[in-house]
Amino acid sequence: MIDTPTPDAVTEAPEPGTDRRRWWLAAMMVVVVLLVGGLLLPTVWSSTTSTPGTSAIASAVASSGPAPSPAVSAGVLPSGAGPSVTPSAGAAPLAGAVSPEAVTALPGAVPTHGTGTFDYAQGWSKIFGTSGTMRRFHVAVEKGSNEDLTSFATQVEAILGDDRSWIGDGRLRLQRVPGNVKASFTVYLATRETAGRMCRIGGVAIDVGGRPYTSCRSTGRAIINLDRWRLSAQPYTSANITLAVYRQYVINHEVGHELGRHHEGCPKRGGPAPVMVQQTLTLRGCLPYPWPRKDGKLLQGPPV
Repeated sequence: MIDTPTPDAVTEAPEPGTDRRRWWLAAMMVVVVLLVGGLLLPTVWSSTTSTPGTSAIASAVASSGPAPSPAVSAGVLPSGAGPSVTPSAGAAPLAGAVSPEAVTALPGAVPTHGTGTFDYAQGWSKIFGTSGTMRRFHVAVEKGSNEDLTSFATQVEAILGDDRSWIGDGRLRLQRVPGNVKASFTVYLATRETAGRMCRIGGVAIDVGGRPYTSCRSTGRAIINLDRWRLSAQPYTSANITLAVYRQYVINHEVGHELGRHHEGCPKRGGPAPVMVQQTLTLRGCLPYPWPRKDGKLLQGPPV
């Protein structure tokens, strides 16, 4: 132990080993102090210099500037911005990455050709329409197009099953059936090269500027060009109409041909375009409109 001197006490010589014990005790105290400091300092540091949380980072990102417009996000060049870029053949698109209800065209390169063979949607849809002639149809997507068959079939059914479509007058019923069941017609989604070949076989030329551009109908076939399904067409993109609306138009238009309808003109300048106007190429003075019926009535224009 360490002797504590008292006042007026005679200082005695330390016991043998006393200095050594004093040295070890002092060293132990230093170690204790360092250990306590090491435990406390991280706590103090963390309480005074904590890093920003996720919400703070998100706020910083959100305040960094406005988001680009849907047209820019979709890769649609503003007027005068420069020439468009032709995607390389066979490149995979970003299928499903962007909703067609939010943009005028989808981003990503569009395959120009596939295998020339098709997968057919299986199962039976419900019957669309309440009365009238029953016409059954298939839905098929070209292999190698990078398009989802189920998604395409679902969209076709939703369009043809809408009361604004061809079933709305109560004289027609439609139903999608599997590929191994007999049907009146097939709705195909095909790459532009395959679509061009199929249309030529059916006696329809769809080239614009030397490239298969539009969609077409040949007997028993409504052939949708993948380029148009993903990229829409100039009259719609110029009017900032979403891709989902153009898709409604092109399905209704080509199936309309299969149902015996022919091309029409604009009945009233500035009014809605009948669905049998070739809206992919020109609106003939009308405004884009994707449905055969409007306000419960068939919307028609003069024959062309």
